[in-house]
Amino acid sequence: MEDEKPEDFKRELGLLDGTMLVVGSMIGSGIFIVSSDMVRQVGSAGWLIAIWVLTALLTIVAAVSYGELSAMFPKAGGQYVYIKEAYGKLIGFLYGWSFFAVIQTGTIAAVGVAFSKFAAYIYAPLSDENILFEMGYFKLNAAQIVSIITIILLTYINSRGVKNSKILQTVLTVIKISSLLGLIIFGFILGAKAEIWNANWTHAWESKALDVSNGSWLPISGTALLSGFVAAFVGSQFSSVAWEGVTFIAEEIKNPKRNVGLSLFLGTLIVGFIYTMANVMYIAVLPLQDIATAKSDRVAVVASQVIFGGMGTLIIAVMIMISTFACNNGLIMAGARVYYTMAKDGVFFKKAANLNSASVPEWALWAQCIWASTLCLTGKYGALLDFVVIIVLIFYILTIYGIFILRKKMPNAERPYKAFGYPFLPMFFIVISSIISITLLITKTSTCGWGVFIMLIGIPVYYLTKPKE
Repeated sequence: MEDEKPEDFKRELGLLDGTMLVVGSMIGSGIFIVSSDMVRQVGSAGWLIAIWVLTALLTIVAAVSYGELSAMFPKAGGQYVYIKEAYGKLIGFLYGWSFFAVIQTGTIAAVGVAFSKFAAYIYAPLSDENILFEMGYFKLNAAQIVSIITIILLTYINSRGVKNSKILQTVLTVIKISSLLGLIIFGFILGAKAEIWNANWTHAWESKALDVSNGSWLPISGTALLSGFVAAFVGSQFSSVAWEGVTFIAEEIKNPKRNVGLSLFLGTLIVGFIYTMANVMYIAVLPLQDIATAKSDRVAVVASQVIFGGMGTLIIAVMIMISTFACNNGLIMAGARVYYTMAKDGVFFKKAANLNSASVPEWALWAQCIWASTLCLTGKYGALLDFVVIIVLIFYILTIYGIFILRKKMPNAERPYKAFGYPFLPMFFIVISSIISITLLITKTSTCGWGVFIMLIGIPVYYLTKPKE
């Protein structure tokens, strides 16, 4: 048959492409926004930087641990495959179900919402205050429409083949890294003031929380400090997720046994360094009070106005639009490969297992697009963050514990690369992330609870849709 569809992906991505996918998927909107709420939670320069450094270390530990799994199973679907191999089909399905229902689509929606937030700086009618339609509790605003249009456009580009999305990803990510480094360097040269820096570091470890109602700071310690620390960690953690996306496209990467793990390490190292330095720059340029009370949490905008004057707002708006656009391109590209692999295993819609003439899973891409667009209509950036982070953490923990299981289950399997610092570093990640997950469930039950509830709905869905054997 002449128009027969391809059965296999094309290996068109090298080490640079893989690394740019990791960096591009990680750096979205978070680094420009979340530090404001983080300072409100912990109230000190020392704690703010400590949380970012801890997040960077945990992310690099997790990424290099995934290197062992990616070398063992260099297949499309990445993390889904690792979980299925370690725990069996049910837990694999729960990950895939959560990935489609919450993790990937929720992140795409949150990043799309952030894109529109900053597009409104350039053209005010695009803001979320411009209500276009109202019916009962439901309000449709211009920002939601902008978010959805960007998701549809990127899905279309990705449906035309991996080469187009690869070029777009690499170019936008290089621009993104350069502009962020530029912001950091100019921040230190033009905006840093010794008196602000000294004042912020004078009581570096005195933790306090901001009472938003009257603008006063309240000292915190003990359990209040722990819950503040965890609430702050949500922001830095959300800014540091999606690095595992490169594992989903392993079948499109040249020499995946080497390049997937190396992309994970290099990408997370680059992002960890940039994020930490960006926050050091914020502390050098702005008093903590200004970071905590930045309008709509746009801390990067406030910093940029100090550094560049009136043009600052515009510079940051353009930077964030490029950043979020590239981020969503990476998320959309990677996500569809998980549904493709699930469909091959018979636990997702059959049509998702088909590749189009450009060797990409087009049906899976559009299914993801429709659900992510629906989530854009549901809510605010902050709620989407909590919703996503708890599930991401749970599956990071399970995946890394899967290394311990697979070492026992498959002792003789080929392992071209072994997890760095095993068993201590992977266990360190599991312990810290478990403490954070439990605290999140206790302190943010309304949003995190819903995320876990949606994940657990996957259990009856699995048994109801499981093919009869």
